[in-house]
Amino acid sequence: MKTFKTALLLTVLTLMFITIGGFLGGRSGMVTAFVFALVMNFVTYWFSDKIVLAMYRAKPVTEAEAPELVQAVRHLSQLADIPMPKVYVIPTEVPNAFATGRSPNHAAVAATEGILKMLNQDELIGVIAHELSHVRNRDTLISTVAAAIAGAIYMLIDMARWSLMFGGSRDRDRESGPFQLVGFLVISILAPIVAMLIQMAISRSREYQADESGARLCRKPLALASALEKIHSIAAQHPMEGANPATAHLFIINPLNAQGLMNLFSTHPPVERRIEILQNLARRL
Repeated sequence: MKTFKTALLLTVLTLMFITIGGFLGGRSGMVTAFVFALVMNFVTYWFSDKIVLAMYRAKPVTEAEAPELVQAVRHLSQLADIPMPKVYVIPTEVPNAFATGRSPNHAAVAATEGILKMLNQDELIGVIAHELSHVRNRDTLISTVAAAIAGAIYMLIDMARWSLMFGGSRDRDRESGPFQLVGFLVISILAPIVAMLIQMAISRSREYQADESGARLCRKPLALASALEKIHSIAAQHPMEGANPATAHLFIINPLNAQGLMNLFSTHPPVERRIEILQNLARRL
């Protein structure tokens, strides 16, 4: 099922590029966009994890540099019976973490400097167990591909904007002026909605699943619940600087400040509900 979802997302990316290419450059634009989409699909599948890590300036760390983090990743990956992922630290004081990679054999776990300072050892283990559950459940490929696709969709909006500013397509068979303006407005409205729906479709259910399987893996559901509460309380007041909406769904807690009605469109389920489920799990365990 996850392979099918990944293929579907890449198909959506291709169709969107072709559509925008036709809008910007007629037939020649469609051909160019199709070739570009093929290249983008290749890069997305093989290198999207590296792109996301580079976006957040994540640096690989050794056990000497981050002993608690590396030891937790090593121990829990052994319990999960998966290869040990590479370990990265993101240089920001805002607590958060995410996992990425196209398979358990090519995975990485990234934690912020802030999360290493804020959480105690049990809470950190709970967070890492959550992220390794994404790796074991093979969520990371589709999540990282979705991040790259959402980023590409935002890029398409910029392409359409610049095309409109500089006159757009020169194709004689195309209308100019009002057609381009209406087309740009439609793209500007629909493209972010498509990106948001893609992220929401794959994100909310997998967070619940990773919470439960992570809590069972480390046997510390209350520690994970406590970690979620701490991270959420900081994220609500101090959104992560430089966080990109295209990659927000990768993190254990949304790094962007979503308040009021925006919570309805968040890529993450309500933290209160996640904590309640973990507390119920603790009683069962």
